[in-house]
Amino acid sequence: MNGMSFTNSGTRSHSGYWARVARAAVFPATGALWAGIFFLGATNAHAADAADSNAANVAQTDGMASSDQAATLMSQSAGPSVGVGESALLKTTADEKPWLHQTISLINSSLTRFGPYRTGDVYLEYEYYGRKGPFDLYGYVDAPKVLDVGSQHSSGIWDKGSPVFSEQEPRVALDTLAGRNLQFGPFSHIYLATDWIYDMGQNQSQRQNTLYFGVGTDIDTHTPLALSANLYVRRQWENYGAANEDSWDGYRLAMNYFYPLGHFLGGDVSYAGFFDYDFGSKLREETGDNSRTDTAFVATNGLVYSRGHLRLIGVARYFHNGGQWNGVALNFGEGEFQNRSTGWGYYLEVGYQF
Repeated sequence: MNGMSFTNSGTRSHSGYWARVARAAVFPATGALWAGIFFLGATNAHAADAADSNAANVAQTDGMASSDQAATLMSQSAGPSVGVGESALLKTTADEKPWLHQTISLINSSLTRFGPYRTGDVYLEYEYYGRKGPFDLYGYVDAPKVLDVGSQHSSGIWDKGSPVFSEQEPRVALDTLAGRNLQFGPFSHIYLATDWIYDMGQNQSQRQNTLYFGVGTDIDTHTPLALSANLYVRRQWENYGAANEDSWDGYRLAMNYFYPLGHFLGGDVSYAGFFDYDFGSKLREETGDNSRTDTAFVATNGLVYSRGHLRLIGVARYFHNGGQWNGVALNFGEGEFQNRSTGWGYYLEVGYQF
């Protein structure tokens, strides 16, 4: 199987394997500042999932991981988010804090389930996040299978697969933009939210171009727990040759969460995660058989360790009908096999944050 990518956000593929999860968060807790960083994502996760070009007519990876990051939420209650350790934070004034934070990571994925096959690879990721005025930014760019290491059905930059997979999730705070306080109940901001996923494949069976567009909010829990939510409608252009290309096809509910756990070995430990629930699609009907579904659910759970420039993340991600695959027997001309779109996938990340 050569060169069909199935990624995710968020979610995300990387998502992106993690793609969807992660920004830095800074918030007060019992008199101390906790700094947490999380990026999951890709993840959705892009390069982490690959399949045969022979499956182009049934391929899709909308299950990625891609939602906004919990850190953004935290920054609402505690000021601008900071992607560095607490000591660095305390050395700067509010005006001196950098607003853009970046990370370069090497990520290993295994048993990801966004396509017809369970796949995994090692890929390179550049990630950024930040908040400036009404703009809340998050995104990443991946180089799939950068070390030429991956499972049987994976492909990437060196073996005629996709050279680049990316996800961009900008949000605009409408209340900040209008100069008005629109807070009501626990909802502290109202956003115009987008999530754009692009896979630069070398042919139709390797390319994805998906836009999620809708509204979002941050939810004030009055605790160290940070929550945000987005509700999207999906515009699907290229989608690895799937039957729902060039159509408005379904919706996505995305929820992000972040909780600081404490200090360990001079760094900060946090839990961060998100889920994506895709619904209202017509992919099963348009495909004409039971190989695809109209719904998908992916829940990503990450344990994050951050110290200075170092970031370590371990992720367990649960898939139910990952990539809108139905978990039935499939045959793409090379013999029948069992699609296993429901189950757990795993990711490990080592990153340099700056």
